[in-house]
Amino acid sequence: MVFMSNRPIIITGAAGFIGRNTVAELNRRGEHELILVDELGKNTPGEWEKWSNLVGLHYEDLVSPEEFLGLLEDGAFAEARAVIHLGACSATTERDADYLVRNNYQYTRVLANWAISNDVRLVYASSAATYGDGERGYEDSDEVTPTLRPMNMYGYSKHMLDLWALKNGLFAPEGQVGIVGLKYFNVFGPYEEHKGDMRSVISKSVKQIREEGVVRLFRSYKPEFADGEQKRDFIYVKDAVDVTLHFALEDTETGGLFNCGTGEARTWLDLARATFAALDLEPKIEFIPMPEQLQGKYQYFTEATTDKLRAAGYERPFTKLEVAIDDYVRGFFRT
Repeated sequence: MVFMSNRPIIITGAAGFIGRNTVAELNRRGEHELILVDELGKNTPGEWEKWSNLVGLHYEDLVSPEEFLGLLEDGAFAEARAVIHLGACSATTERDADYLVRNNYQYTRVLANWAISNDVRLVYASSAATYGDGERGYEDSDEVTPTLRPMNMYGYSKHMLDLWALKNGLFAPEGQVGIVGLKYFNVFGPYEEHKGDMRSVISKSVKQIREEGVVRLFRSYKPEFADGEQKRDFIYVKDAVDVTLHFALEDTETGGLFNCGTGEARTWLDLARATFAALDLEPKIEFIPMPEQLQGKYQYFTEATTDKLRAAGYERPFTKLEVAIDDYVRGFFRT
């Protein structure tokens, strides 16, 4: 471990999707005193290698999640400027509930307690999966949060932390810096390839279009939604990172749970057509059965309320879906 003279910013999950883009944006802003926390894993031939997400980035050190906790126990990083905690299992299909509890809930509890004790700003990744089927809406208020019913264990593991932080007053502790939880909606953009089947439909669609000339979307199993008319709040990763850094570095006083979405639900057909347009091709869309393990646990509609985010001082506009997809596809999928 290299000990630094300046106060570092810590990013967990730094080689992951949002983490990698966060580090890149920090570099763009002139921040190089960064401690990255992640596991790079074993590389599988023919698949995107996670370590390659770090190529071209500038940082001080890279440590494993286990090593990082040990360093915190030894008193390291007490002068850190912020901890941006993006490390988690993000697979909505993960069936190992105990693993999700350890990785997504208990680990974050340790970081939250450490951050409060050391008066260090913590911004952690929650999820729109906490909202379940949307029956109770998508309001990120303290009153609504305890009523939510996630539909899968991934969402519940995130909800556990939200509830624990709310119950223990960690969003607004008296005389100390509060923590922030960001409920990321459907984030897409560059450097998500290592996520495999969990990467965005845009990433999958580019591959399908180039190999087969077609995009395949799930059929709808609800009469109120036609095939392809299911709606999600899709947010470009550049916007998600900007919101994250707003709370980590700009507004370091306001704590709480905040939606990180555009506030505008769009259909899967909108997304597919924009992907074809970015490739300068006419749309060809087919519908396929939804896997049984997803039926009953599938969100047909998500749309962030953004009033609380705007009230916290975040004023920048979100990128329109078609503009974001064009930027992503033309800029990242060059060949």
